[in-house]
Amino acid sequence: MRQTGRLPVSSTDTVISIDAMGGDLGPAVVVEGMAKSAAINPDLRFIVHGDSAELEKHIAKRGITDRCDIRHTDDVVTMHEKPSHVMRHGKNTSMWSAIDAVRAGDATVCVSCGNTGALMAVSMIRLRKVAGVNRPAIACLWPSRNPSGFNVMLDVGADIRADQDDLLQYALMGLSYARNGFGLARPRIGLLNVGTEEHKGRAELKVAHEMIEAAAKYNDFEYVGFIEGGDIPSDRVDVIVTDGFTGNVALKTAEGTASLISGRMRESFQHSVFSRFAALLAYPALQRLKKRIDPRQANGGVFLGLNGTVVKSHGSADATGVSAAIKLAVQLAQSGFGEKLAARVASITEAGQSSEPALKTPDATKGKSNT
Repeated sequence: MRQTGRLPVSSTDTVISIDAMGGDLGPAVVVEGMAKSAAINPDLRFIVHGDSAELEKHIAKRGITDRCDIRHTDDVVTMHEKPSHVMRHGKNTSMWSAIDAVRAGDATVCVSCGNTGALMAVSMIRLRKVAGVNRPAIACLWPSRNPSGFNVMLDVGADIRADQDDLLQYALMGLSYARNGFGLARPRIGLLNVGTEEHKGRAELKVAHEMIEAAAKYNDFEYVGFIEGGDIPSDRVDVIVTDGFTGNVALKTAEGTASLISGRMRESFQHSVFSRFAALLAYPALQRLKKRIDPRQANGGVFLGLNGTVVKSHGSADATGVSAAIKLAVQLAQSGFGEKLAARVASITEAGQSSEPALKTPDATKGKSNT
């Protein structure tokens, strides 16, 4: 038994650090999401950062006081603050405190609904990059036709640039995420391009294509080669690798398109008495479709390449979305994801300094694939 503040924690407990103040909908929704997760997982504990008076009220209302260690902070990072300003003046914010709990080893994963740019900046300052990582990446879950219901795509906005070495690192970090987050023993990885032909795309994409293909031989994953935008939600691939500019544009385009289609469907079903009757008949099918593509169930972008795991929840997430982000955080914490990803990246550096023709990881040479 150990203590994190006033919270006793056993060796079987999973401790998640929560930035409770950063979301658009306020701490009440964040605490409600925590309560949803706590009801499912009896071994889950929280370190909650923010205004203690307000948090105590919400936490007591949800009946999870004995599961929470509240750490008071006076300030909050708003959605409009520049990352540079937060780095200079954000030490007393709930976001900074939440990340510091991971740095100190009090919690395994940090979850925040706050400003993405500021969260990445503070995470890089406080947690630092894993040795050998040039640029961290944000990995998101994308609804797909795969049995799991999702594909992994990275980068979706941590850095707009990525050369061939960065893309190779993204591929192997995505590999580790797919294995430890979804239990995929042999993930299929694709490199996003303007076409599937090998002669298409920028020079760095062509080089990255060759590097990832070579690495697949020694890292126990299937490289499907170049893929196009239409393959992102398909069952052809499990991990999509791209630069942050392209990934973020694709993500925001998909979100906007989904919103447009949803709005148009509502308008069509409300058009007349007959369309309303048709909507009633179609209601069960529409509910099944809504559940399958519900963005709240895919809530949570993971910052990869840092000495600590950070899950970025959507800023406007409701309690269901916050709970989904916490569920992802718990899965990664219990799998030892941070250590395994660091070992995976270290293997890239070691191979790059050797005379091996491809990137060979220690576990692959022993016939294992646990990272």
